[in-house]
Amino acid sequence: MMTPKSKLICPTVAFCLTLLTGMPYAAESPNPENRIMKLESTSFSHLGEIPSRFTCDGGDASPSLKWSDLPTGTRSLALIVDDPDAPDPNAPKMTWVHWVLYNLPAETKELPEGSKAGNLPAGAKQGLNDWKKTGYGGPCPPIGQHRYFHKLYALDVVLPDLGEPNKLKLEQSMQGHILAKAELVGVYQQSKR
Repeated sequence: MMTPKSKLICPTVAFCLTLLTGMPYAAESPNPENRIMKLESTSFSHLGEIPSRFTCDGGDASPSLKWSDLPTGTRSLALIVDDPDAPDPNAPKMTWVHWVLYNLPAETKELPEGSKAGNLPAGAKQGLNDWKKTGYGGPCPPIGQHRYFHKLYALDVVLPDLGEPNKLKLEQSMQGHILAKAELVGVYQQSKR
């Protein structure tokens, strides 16, 4: 039986599997090769600490992200980066959204460190984060160590122009079109000031 405390530590089956295996959670794709889509970073390891240069304590640049083994039929990709531990991991009240990207071309294999509007792949669009801005906003937890989920979705369509959608609008638009999902989780605790 799960206690309230264990729910905070292990809020989803996917995260529990990640904790038990030490491997990034990746949903199995429906392609005939049974490949599992992967999401990785050269900036930090899965469940590892995110370096301060990718946070409000540093340059606030986006980390590098690379992926592989997309399922057959992938037409575009979407990326959502969020923090389910806001504002306090011991008493979370909301999930804070750090980055919303959609219509990344299927042939794209990575986003380099410091990706922003001027250097995104052609056709890629950004939505609004919870600072009500487009683009990446790095970790800046007010209390304790937070988890940052980088979620990549392989879609069977190129989405219509949604303008600058928030996370909810993007998730609604993706419904029924997700072929596979991969997650990469990093952690960060703000340095003492």
